[in-house]
Amino acid sequence: MNVVATRAADGLPRRSFTVAEIRRMVEAGIIAEDENFELIEGELVPMSPKGNQHEVIKAALSEVLTKNKPHNLRLAIETSLYLNERTFVEPDLCLYPRRILPEDVKGRDVLLAIEVAASSMPYDLGLKAQIYARHGVGELWVVDSTTRATWVHRRPDVDGSWGSVEKVEPETQLSPAALRDIAVRMVDLD
Repeated sequence: MNVVATRAADGLPRRSFTVAEIRRMVEAGIIAEDENFELIEGELVPMSPKGNQHEVIKAALSEVLTKNKPHNLRLAIETSLYLNERTFVEPDLCLYPRRILPEDVKGRDVLLAIEVAASSMPYDLGLKAQIYARHGVGELWVVDSTTRATWVHRRPDVDGSWGSVEKVEPETQLSPAALRDIAVRMVDLD
């Protein structure tokens, strides 16, 4: 489906949606089930198509995480995280406790969220990183699919900031703070 995105004129009000309203629109066929978007503070944000490197990195990271994660954690791939009544995001990958049903996962339950980006880098490093922090996601990795550099965000704060943001070069080994048994170098992913 071809979706046309518009930008509202500055200063004009916009209609805010809830997660429940979006779900009803999908059920009614107003929004196609295969449309790729997120609901950010009540606004629908279309997501860019994913390129080859995005898919290669996401698939390789999912293999690494699947092989090395503890059994009590679930690896979710492009799952919807319902953070509040007006916001849901779809990280490329995330790890959270297996005992929690996917629809019940909240930000504070997520030990690691990973976004693989190219054209959406400013969005993922800006507003989206702030949203993850405000909702208590334990750690966020934003991987540049072009260079494979990774911005590692740790120690989230409810004001939307991170206590630590570090750019990690592709040759450097990376491990989530809460899961030191998982180690990956982005340069090795193929």
